[in-house]
Amino acid sequence: MSTHYDAVVIGAGPAGEGAAMKLVKEGRRVAVVDSRGQVGGNCVHLGTIPSKALRQTVRNIMRYQRDPLFQRVGELRNVPLSQVLARAHGVIEHQVAVHTRFYERNNVHLYYGTAQFEGPNTICVANRDGGRERLEYDYAIIATGSRPYQPRDIDFTHRRVFDSDKVLTLDYAVQKLIIYGAGVIGCEYASIFVGLGYKVDLINTQSQLLSYLDDEIADALSYYLRELGVLIRHQEEYERLETFDDCVILHLKSGKKIKADGILWCNGRTGNTDNLALDKVGIKPNSRGQLTVDEQYRTSVPHIFAAGDVIGPPALASAAYDQGRCAAAHITGSSDVPRVSDVPTGIYTIPEISCLGKTEKQLTEEKVPYEVGQAFFRHLARAQISGDTAGMLKILFHRETREILGIHCFGENAAEIVHIGQAAMQSHSPLDYFANTTFNYPTMAEAYRVAALNGLNRLF
Repeated sequence: MSTHYDAVVIGAGPAGEGAAMKLVKEGRRVAVVDSRGQVGGNCVHLGTIPSKALRQTVRNIMRYQRDPLFQRVGELRNVPLSQVLARAHGVIEHQVAVHTRFYERNNVHLYYGTAQFEGPNTICVANRDGGRERLEYDYAIIATGSRPYQPRDIDFTHRRVFDSDKVLTLDYAVQKLIIYGAGVIGCEYASIFVGLGYKVDLINTQSQLLSYLDDEIADALSYYLRELGVLIRHQEEYERLETFDDCVILHLKSGKKIKADGILWCNGRTGNTDNLALDKVGIKPNSRGQLTVDEQYRTSVPHIFAAGDVIGPPALASAAYDQGRCAAAHITGSSDVPRVSDVPTGIYTIPEISCLGKTEKQLTEEKVPYEVGQAFFRHLARAQISGDTAGMLKILFHRETREILGIHCFGENAAEIVHIGQAAMQSHSPLDYFANTTFNYPTMAEAYRVAALNGLNRLF
């Protein structure tokens, strides 16, 4: 026996949810298959939600520690991470409940089990209780997400070796931690763990942190991570890892040896495609398990689409949801969902980073006559009141047309602040819009007016 659907979505994370909701709103009969047993995907259960909830808890502790009106928090190094994560578990449960209701209200059929393609229009779901169900479909959307990349010569079953999923289960006290890989996840966890009082060695295989950022923002991140106490080691690669009952020793190709209580491996992601039996439909992932799609998020098989982390960068929950919606729109023939582009970067280090548009380096290489407007948080009354004075807002704009070309923000709430600039860029408002707009005082949004006036004063 089999059940027929207009579309079957594999994965109940942001991309899968975005696709399913768009399809069902367009009148399609939709099934969603997820292997976890709960909706939300890695975003809710392992990635975005728990790590950001953990960050917020650490941020609250750091703010409390520096406030002279309060007694300092006691030694944090003896607090297991599992205790600090208590608040995150409540957030996860609430998010699962909310998103489950979304599916129920919209009459999306949920199947919990492992999905495998059996042929061009058939998927078999192996249920968690051992049963099997066969789903027939006209279209399929693969939204299975990704997982941390694990080199074969590293023993991730060892209790002192972690990836970004496993680290959330850390249940013993740590004095010193090695973080291998200084991408977004590595930098975020470096700021979190040093905020908990750990000694952190951050191993970067590149010459600078997050080189795709504007140079000034990348430099600011390096400076503040070092101010927090992170030891950053650039242009280093591992040779081997020794594991013991009470420690790990990382051997680098440069000859250095680093001893710590544990190691967090944050060097790359792998698409979750190895259990889908994609060979049955003629789709071949790349070496990292990721799928190639066209402008419509269509794979090499015309009626099978893919969206979210499984297709690679930008690998953001926000982008994944919209990619799923866009793929669904192409299935239904709807034209109201454009392809996802110009996505703001949100990096939840302490302090945060968020950017949109071109960097100074890009504009210089393209020989665009640009100018810079800056607002430093330490000069803003709202930042002085909250104590979050580290950071800046930077606006890049065309000298002649005053078109806004880039927004770069470093500091607390940067991921919120950037959206004001995003709205102006998408509406093609010139820099003068910020200079001539009255903002509430005191607010962080006022930084846009300060930066705009600063930039206009540089013109001649």
